[in-house]
Amino acid sequence: MTFQTIGHRGVMGVEPENTLRSFVRAERAGMDAIELDLHLSKDGALVVMHDTEVDRTTDGKGAIADRTLAELRELDAGGGQRVPVFEEVLDAVRSPLQAEIKDVAAARALAGVIRRRGLAGRVEVSSFHDGAVAEIAALVPGVRTVLIASRWGSDVVERARAVGAASLALNIRRVTLEVVERAHAEGLRVIGWVVNSQSQLRLARAFELDAVTTDFPEIRRTGRFTA
Repeated sequence: MTFQTIGHRGVMGVEPENTLRSFVRAERAGMDAIELDLHLSKDGALVVMHDTEVDRTTDGKGAIADRTLAELRELDAGGGQRVPVFEEVLDAVRSPLQAEIKDVAAARALAGVIRRRGLAGRVEVSSFHDGAVAEIAALVPGVRTVLIASRWGSDVVERARAVGAASLALNIRRVTLEVVERAHAEGLRVIGWVVNSQSQLRLARAFELDAVTTDFPEIRRTGRFTA
């Protein structure tokens, strides 16, 4: 498989993160896949937002879980964009998606959408939480999963294997050649996040990572020629 570039929350370096505009721009920039984050609203909608609270990325305040979808729709998510739900993203772009879930409840809601729309081949599911990865794999047999880690112990490859993950997504600032080689030996893909500079991109290529997540479209352009 060739080296892949994944748009982080769309292309959040140049557009409001986790908005339809950001996702459309990522697709137009030729990203191989688009990463996004999912939370459940008070009334159970799969909304696309990174934080548990709306404060940082909208003009509102408070927890996502305390607002209904209708209330979340009233917020400005940047540049006049509204907080999207997952199925709107599915309809707005055709790219493969990497959907990050925060807990088991979100895994169950996402599993319902994947099964209903037959998305196991298009949507890869990621999480920092081993239990959420295991849950989605059990609910949707055949779905590809990613275990994410920022800091990790010597057992990170074993953890990924234990929950049936196909890939490891590792913080590029802490990744080592040793863990990459161990993961590859176990048949796991390795994704580096978040790669936003040429030096980070060169490191990713030198370590023979399979993919990187980035905030900027230009990483996609230069990544094809960096080795």
